[in-house]
Amino acid sequence: QLQLVESGGGLVQPGGSLRLSCAASGFTLDRYVVGWFRQAPGKEREGVSCISRSGDSTNYAASVKGRFTISRDNAKNTVYLQMNNLKPEDTAVYYCVGALNCPATVIVGSWGQGTQVTVSS
Repeated sequence: QLQLVESGGGLVQPGGSLRLSCAASGFTLDRYVVGWFRQAPGKEREGVSCISRSGDSTNYAASVKGRFTISRDNAKNTVYLQMNNLKPEDTAVYYCVGALNCPATVIVGSWGQGTQVTVSS
C-alpha cells in the first residue's frame, strides 16, 4: 500500500526555518502528485501544499504562500517542504500523502505517522 514517511520536524523559534522530507520506498514516487497536510491540536487536517508529478506545478494554502516552498527530487524518490519565517500558528503535525490531483483532494494510499513541527520561543 502506498505510504510515505515524513521527517525533519522539530522545535524552532518564530522566524526560523525547517525543511521537511517525504520519502517513498518500494515504489516510484514520480507516478504521483504529492501533497503536504497539517493538523494542529483540536483542528481539522488542512492542505498546505502540493506538487505535480514532474514538479512543474505547485499549489499553496494562502496561510503559507510566500513562506513555504515545495519541491521534489524524483531521482531520490523524495519530496521536500522548505518552511521559512515560521509562525506559532504553523505548529502542527505535518503529513505527506500521494494524490491524483493538485490541490490534493483525491488521496492515494494511507496516512503516515507525520512529523511534529513546533514553533515557539
